[in-house]
Order: sequence, then structure tokens, then C-alpha cells
Amino acid sequence: MQTSTIHTGNTQPQSFQGQNVVIIGGSSGIGLATARQAKDAGANLFLLSRNPQRLREAAEAIGGATQIVADIAAPQPTMFAGIERIDHLLITAGTVHLQSLKDQSEADLSKVVSERLIGPLLAIKAALPLLHSASSITMTSGQFAFRPAAIGAVVAAAVAAVESTVRALAIELSPMRINAVSPGWVDTPLLDGLMGDAKRQVLEQTASTLPSRNIGRPEDIAEAILFLMTNRFVTGEVLHIDGGGRLV
Repeated sequence: MQTSTIHTGNTQPQSFQGQNVVIIGGSSGIGLATARQAKDAGANLFLLSRNPQRLREAAEAIGGATQIVADIAAPQPTMFAGIERIDHLLITAGTVHLQSLKDQSEADLSKVVSERLIGPLLAIKAALPLLHSASSITMTSGQFAFRPAAIGAVVAAAVAAVESTVRALAIELSPMRINAVSPGWVDTPLLDGLMGDAKRQVLEQTASTLPSRNIGRPEDIAEAILFLMTNRFVTGEVLHIDGGGRLV
């Protein structure tokens, strides 16, 4: 039987045949694109999201996956019940809340930090009994860590903390590997909620300012995530996939 593979730029194509890939935030955007590529490469997929309907739709779209309803803002120790082993854990969940500090409530601040930092840490803690020495963990930071928006202080703080967390856990959890991707402008459903009808115009204008002259696709970030999952010599790194956005 022929095994589907993913080419990540190495001399040998990568295969996830027989491996369990768990994706928190796998029902849309970057998480769903990663799920599709991992599935094509033979992975056993477990998708976690707070929205049951979107979970069902995502699983159908990629041809099948185990669905688990869970909220990254309030992860439970039992969130991985029924999974015997985790070979690769990806955490992509989390909204972007842009608002001036003077207008943000304590609940607003706590929500961002919970979704971007505390929740992922608790999820990793819950996963530890199922992870093994050859497992990988991939987190998501973002361009606000190094190019903050004028009304994005709490988001900038949270994603910058993710990058520090990755470096620290790479030492603490060794030889298990943990890395992060830092996406720039990517055309995902998340931007629909942020920009509404202005999204297309904003993206076209932004693309003209980037060295790559284009906006990222979820598939572009997914390819980088699969690289981090499979390259056994990469740990404690933050991989910027931003079209050169941090340079201009």
C-alpha cells in the first residue's frame, strides 16, 4: 500500500503514518490546514475545539478525525481522555483582541492571557502523561511579539511570553521537542471577525508592503508546522512565517 507523504524540503519526504497528531484549534484556519496535510501524510488525527458544529464540519472536510470538544481558555485535565499516545501536539487556538488598555476590563485582559498562555500551558501539562521522549509540541505566537499594534498590548505580551515559554520548556521537557511558529498576515477566518468587509482591501494594501508581496495562506503555516513536528534537530525555536514582515 502506498503511503501519502509531505515534502518539507528534506531529501526524504516526511510521513506521519501511524502517528497520533492532536490539534487544539483544529476546526478552522491554520489548525484545519495542518490537520488536512497531516491526514494526507497518514496521521491519526484528534481535533479539539470549543465549537461542536465546526468540529464536525472540519472532520468531514478532511475525511475523518476524532473530535473532542474543549475550550483552550479553560482546559480540563481529562481533555485528552481516550487518547493512548500523543506523538505531536499542536496548539493554535486563541483569538486576537485589539483594544486600548484604558478600555479593557480585567476580564478582557484575563481572556487573552488565558487563551494564549495559561490555557496552552495547562493543556501541555494535561498531555504530559501521553507524550514521550520523541514527541513534539508546537505552539503559536505571532507578529505582535515583535511588531505590536498600538491597541494590542495584552496580545503582544501574551504571544511574547509564548516564545519565552518555548525556550524554557525545550530545556525542561528535553529530549521532547517544543517549538513555535510565528505567523504574520495570514488570510484566515480570524481576520473576518477583526476586519469585516474591509478585510480584502486591508490585505491587498498590506501585501504591497511585504518583501514577499503576498499574504500568507493557512497552508503556508501548516507546512512550517509539519517541518517543526518532524525535524528531530529543531527545538526551542520560533519559526517566523511572515513574508518578511518583521524586516520592514
